[in-house]
Amino acid sequence: MKHIIDTPDTDKAAAVKTLMVDEESAGQRLDNFLLRHLKGVPKTHVYRIIRTGEVRINKGRVNADTRVQSGDMVRLPPVRVATVDVNAPVAPGREFPVLMEDEQMMAIDKPAGVAVHGGSGVSFGVIEQLRQARPGARMLELVHRLDRDTSGVLLVAKKRSALKHLQTQFRERATDKTYLALVRGIWPQRQKVIDLPLQKYLLTNGDGSEGERRVRVVAPNDPQGMRAITLVK
Repeated sequence: MKHIIDTPDTDKAAAVKTLMVDEESAGQRLDNFLLRHLKGVPKTHVYRIIRTGEVRINKGRVNADTRVQSGDMVRLPPVRVATVDVNAPVAPGREFPVLMEDEQMMAIDKPAGVAVHGGSGVSFGVIEQLRQARPGARMLELVHRLDRDTSGVLLVAKKRSALKHLQTQFRERATDKTYLALVRGIWPQRQKVIDLPLQKYLLTNGDGSEGERRVRVVAPNDPQGMRAITLVK
C-alpha cells in the first residue's frame, strides 16, 4: 500500500506529490521504489530527477542507492508520463539456467552480454524476460546486479521478505562474491591488491539522450571516484 499526499510546495504545487514509504517497501533502494510507483515514467527521467535533487526524502537530498525506510516522506516533482509506443520492443519470455530455487528465491546463471534490467539505453534485461516467461509469478525482483558483460550467479527474490533479508546481507557485506577470470601471461603466485577508484558515467545514444550506465577507473584524487578494492590471487 502507498499513500500519496499533495503538498503546496512551488508554483506547480498541484503536480508535486509526496509518497509515504510503507513497511513492505522499507529497505528498498530509492530508484527501485520510484520505478515501482511511477509507472509510465521513463527510467532515464526517474534517474535524472534523483540526480538533480528534485526527489527528496524527509526534505533532504538523496542518491539513487539510498535505502528508504518505513514512514519516510519522499517528495516528487511534477513528472511526465510516457505515451505508449506500439512499436516499442517487448521483452521476449526467456528462462535462464536455474542453479537453485525454492519458494523464497532463485539463483540463475546470467550469461555475458545480457543486462540485468532495462533502462539507460537498454530496452529490457534478465528480469523483464523472466517475468514474461513466468506470468503466474506473484513477484520476481532482483536482489542485486551484475554488469552487462559479466556472467555469473544472479539472485532473484520471489517474496518481499526474502528480498529485504537478502538485500540487507549484501548491504552489510555479509555475503562474499568470487569472480573467475582468464588472464594473458603468467600471473604471479601471490595476492595482488587493486585499490583504484571507480567513477559512474553514462554513454550517449545517437540522438543525444542518455544511454547505458558504465563505470571506469579514475585517478586516486578524482572527486567523482568511489573507492573500490579488489583482491586477486
